[in-house]
Amino acid sequence: MRAWRRVGVLAALVVLVIAASFLSDRFLTLANLLNVLRQIAIVGILAIGMTFVILTRGIDLSVGSILGVSVVLYAGFLEGQPMAVAIPLGLGAAILAGLVNGLGVAVAGIPPFIMTLGMLSFARGLCFIYTGGTPIPILNESFYDLGNGYLLGVPIPSLILLALLVVCAVVLTRTPFGRSLYAIGSNEDAARLSGVPVRAYTTAVYVISGAVSGLAGLVYASQLSIGTPIAGQGYELDAIAAVVVGGTSLFGGVGSVWGTFLGTLIIGVLANILNLTGVDPFVQQLFKGALIVIAVYLMSRKGRA
Repeated sequence: MRAWRRVGVLAALVVLVIAASFLSDRFLTLANLLNVLRQIAIVGILAIGMTFVILTRGIDLSVGSILGVSVVLYAGFLEGQPMAVAIPLGLGAAILAGLVNGLGVAVAGIPPFIMTLGMLSFARGLCFIYTGGTPIPILNESFYDLGNGYLLGVPIPSLILLALLVVCAVVLTRTPFGRSLYAIGSNEDAARLSGVPVRAYTTAVYVISGAVSGLAGLVYASQLSIGTPIAGQGYELDAIAAVVVGGTSLFGGVGSVWGTFLGTLIIGVLANILNLTGVDPFVQQLFKGALIVIAVYLMSRKGRA
C-alpha cells in the first residue's frame, strides 16, 4: 500500500497520457510535448516554492501578485538599465515581499492565510500604482530569449524549471534545513523542543516562495515582452492545485517537489488535451476544480487510513 501511494501520482499521469494519445493524434508529437513543457514552466516554478510553504503547514496566496510586481519592475527597469541591473532589482523586490510575509507569519504571529491575503492585495496595488494601470512594453530583444529561446532543442523556461526542481529536491531531502521543514509541518512544538529554529525556518520558506515568484516573473515577462499590472492574477490557485494534486498534504509534513512536478504535469497535460479536442476554456476550469477536489478527497482518505 505504501508503494502504491508513492507511485499513485505517476500512475495517474501515465493513464492521462495514454488517454490523451487516443483522444488526439497530435498529442504525442515532439512539438506538442515541448509546448506542454513550456506552458507549465511558470506555474511549475511557483508550485515548487509553494511546496516549501505548505510542507510547514502554511499557505502563500500572494505568489501571483508578487510575480506581478517583479514583472512590472523588470519592464520598468529595462527601459533605462541593462539586464544585469534590472533582473536583480526585480528579483530583489520579490524576495523582499517574501521576507515581509515570513516575518508577519513567524514573528508577528499572523495566520499565513491572512498575512499572504493581505500581501496579495498590497502587491497588486503596487503593480497598478507603478504602471498607472498601463502596460509597459519591453523592447530589450536579448531579454526575450529567457522565455522564448531554446537550448539543445529544449525550451529555456523548461530548463529553468528542471534546474530549480533538482536543486530544491536536494535541499529538501539531503540537508538538515529540508528535513527540519518536514518536522515543523508534522509537529511544530516537537520540532522547537528538538532545537529546530522554527521562526527562522518558517521565515525562510516564505523568502524562498517570494524568490521563485520573482523567477517565474522573469520567465513571464520574457515570454510576453510586456509588464502588465494584472500579470500572474490567479496563478496562486494554479500553484496550490499543482501542489495538492502532486500529493503534498495541506496539513503539512508530507510531500515532495517531485510530486509537485508530476502534479503540474497532470494539470498541464489535462489542459493541453482539452485544448486539442476543442473544449471550451470556461469548461476547462470545471475539470481543474474537480481534479483538485478529488485529490484532496483521496489524501484525506489516506490520512484516516
